[in-house]
Amino acid sequence: MRTRSLRLTAGLLVLAAAVAAAVLLSVAVGTRGLSPGTVLDALFRFQPGNPDHLVVRELRLPRTLAGVLAGVALGLSGAVIQGATRNPLADPGLLGVNAGAALFVVLGIGTFGIASVGGYVWFGFAGAAAAGAVVYGIGSLGRAGATPVKLALAGAAVSAALASVTSGLLLTDATTFDQYRFWQVGSLAGRDATTITQAVPFIAVGVVLALVAARMLNALALGEDVARSLGQNVPAARLVCALAVIVLCGSATAIAGPIAFVGLTVPHVARLVTGPDHRWLLPYSALLAPLLLLVSDVVGRVVARPAEVQVGIITALLGAPVFVFLVRRRKVVTV
Repeated sequence: MRTRSLRLTAGLLVLAAAVAAAVLLSVAVGTRGLSPGTVLDALFRFQPGNPDHLVVRELRLPRTLAGVLAGVALGLSGAVIQGATRNPLADPGLLGVNAGAALFVVLGIGTFGIASVGGYVWFGFAGAAAAGAVVYGIGSLGRAGATPVKLALAGAAVSAALASVTSGLLLTDATTFDQYRFWQVGSLAGRDATTITQAVPFIAVGVVLALVAARMLNALALGEDVARSLGQNVPAARLVCALAVIVLCGSATAIAGPIAFVGLTVPHVARLVTGPDHRWLLPYSALLAPLLLLVSDVVGRVVARPAEVQVGIITALLGAPVFVFLVRRRKVVTV
């Protein structure tokens, strides 16, 4: 047991170092290549008149921090929703948060004239929270409460309804559609310090909720009856997990748009190393996801210079084959 703990701890340290390297790479690589020394000077010996330092501080650093925050949120929310619903194919959008965020962003653009990413954050988060609350409320109806099947069905129904409303609004307003399509594909470009500052408190709360839920998720993985026999309050555990997913996924979607496959694939990759113990699975997912997101963002900047491919497209291209591979290995069914 001690050997396993030491091995997993060492793995976390390696992953943390890899994320740090990805952060440095993300800040250094772009249309204008910068050396690591220039990046470090910009971070620790900033010169306002130096154009390279301005690129690092004003453009690339906020973009990189947005990738880290969104990655942590997506990785944790994916692991939590899969554990809470005991559904290996669940992703953070299962509770309707992506559809809710999308609808509210469209309303913000079309009704209130919101044109900045900073504005999208608040509308996206409000929509995600509202949709998640509705799904959880519908799934809680009945004597059995919020069972995994009822949550999945309620999420699918609410998501379909909200997506229909969103499509209807977009079809009647070409200007709103032009703005929305850049957010909808999933991107880290154009994020600024204000956006990061607004998102940090929500993600911090979500991270705490997710980590608190680790032991609850271990109990839920054994089945409801066994969890109750161990003294677990199943409805309360599901509520904590649902709140964590709503806050985390809502924040990530508001920052970067609905990025596909990160929350779905990363927990399965982490599970290959940690096994089903959520006390280790959650921290591994929280580090693997930003690593994937930052590397994908760097790849998107490099493959189409001087233009770039949005990170949501790259994660889908990278994540889909990995997920198919995991399914074929049948590891995906282990929760």
